[in-house]
Amino acid sequence: MMVASAAFFAFAGVSGSTGLSMQTGRITSQPIGHYEFCKQFVSECKPVEGSGAAPKVTDYGWDVIREINRAVNFSVMPKTDLELFGKEEVWTYPEIAGDCEDYVLLKRHMLMERGFSAADVLITVVRKPDGEGHAVLTLRTSEGDFVLDNLEDDVKLWRDTPYSYVKRQASNNSGRWVTIENSADVMVGALR
Repeated sequence: MMVASAAFFAFAGVSGSTGLSMQTGRITSQPIGHYEFCKQFVSECKPVEGSGAAPKVTDYGWDVIREINRAVNFSVMPKTDLELFGKEEVWTYPEIAGDCEDYVLLKRHMLMERGFSAADVLITVVRKPDGEGHAVLTLRTSEGDFVLDNLEDDVKLWRDTPYSYVKRQASNNSGRWVTIENSADVMVGALR
């Protein structure tokens, strides 16, 4: 794995501002698709070293993040697991087509290849306004938590999205999942 480049991060030791970062809670259930993915890709689902304060991302780092979000959104054709595999909840790296969690896995992998820590690129389960489940990638930064989404080419602060946040990977262990405690506050604020 590539070591994080100073071009991506400016380590200021600053933690995310209140409300700009998700507050995580207790350990919760791992999605079945992620459980199956972890059986195949064991190295992707282990404890994360150095999972302390989120880094301050440089302008160049943000360019890389936006580039990867747009490139994956453009290159992967949206198809359901049922269409691709004949069954639900197959989490895998997409070759040509995939569903939301496949986009997330590829974006996470590409960001980690570019030097981002597994502690800061976290698969996140949300509910869309219509109640349908969806997966996005959360990027932890000292400026807050940002979302990379296959339904949106812009990278947005998590509270500026229309979603209700359910759970995400724990920053200290990629195979564990934690609840998101302040999601209800975001949904109330989004209605104003």
